[in-house]
Amino acid sequence: MPSPNPRIPFALESDVPPLPPFRGKRVIVNIAVNVEHWPFDRPMPRAVIPPPHGAQGPVPDVPNFAWVEYGLRVGMARLLDLCRDLGAPASALTNATICTEYPRLAEAMLQAGWEFVGHGLDQQALARVADDKAWVEQSLAIMRRFSGQPVRAWLGPGMSEKLDTPDVLKRAGIAYLHDWMVDDVPCWMTTEAGPLLAMPYTVELNDVPVYVVQNGASSALADRIRDTLAFFARGGFARTRVMTVALHPHIIGVAHRMESFTEAMQALARHPEVVFATSSEIGAWYEALVPAPG
Repeated sequence: MPSPNPRIPFALESDVPPLPPFRGKRVIVNIAVNVEHWPFDRPMPRAVIPPPHGAQGPVPDVPNFAWVEYGLRVGMARLLDLCRDLGAPASALTNATICTEYPRLAEAMLQAGWEFVGHGLDQQALARVADDKAWVEQSLAIMRRFSGQPVRAWLGPGMSEKLDTPDVLKRAGIAYLHDWMVDDVPCWMTTEAGPLLAMPYTVELNDVPVYVVQNGASSALADRIRDTLAFFARGGFARTRVMTVALHPHIIGVAHRMESFTEAMQALARHPEVVFATSSEIGAWYEALVPAPG
């Protein structure tokens, strides 16, 4: 009987043997910071404030552009400081044009030791890109040249894909793909170019759904982080799991959210079962434990 998922065979979590601890810990926290370039001369991909007087998709969209650039100027400085104080590396899910349009910010992430993760050329849905193969290759070439890193992980902008996107990414040297967030641990998926590792991501511990879509209170993300850890602790951390915390600097990086979020992240850092790791660190650990099929 064919699998309902065209890429990943179905498996109940309870049917899969627990993974051993990662560096002696059972909760692996991936701080996934989406660092995005929203071009000034295009309609904004997301709006926090609607256009006045019934206007439709104005260009330039100054208030929403400024909302995002506040995150790059101010929110990113706060997140860089927080990760430094926690002693925690972050995964920088970065549009490649951040390296060319905001080089000071890209350099700050590089100096902080963050892992550069592919996130498209600029902030637009990959499914709408005419030549997606060239777009992916250009994105990765810019990031690899700037960072000196192999850039082996990817999250599509908005997790957008075409039917053959995993095949395109695998051929471009991507080993770890966050779009297929079907589990709390990595799992192998098929592509025409060979196995690719589907990595945990989240729309639950993600500031966009929490605050922009669901209009959560300032402490909502911090509350979810604490509750997630409490649930993982049931049964004495019987399974090793990945807790991805997905952030956008213009959303989490404002003062009224940073206070409770900082406290929650400090509590994670103090917890004896928590370890911070980046996308490729988690992916390489899983590959060593569970080699690619076939």
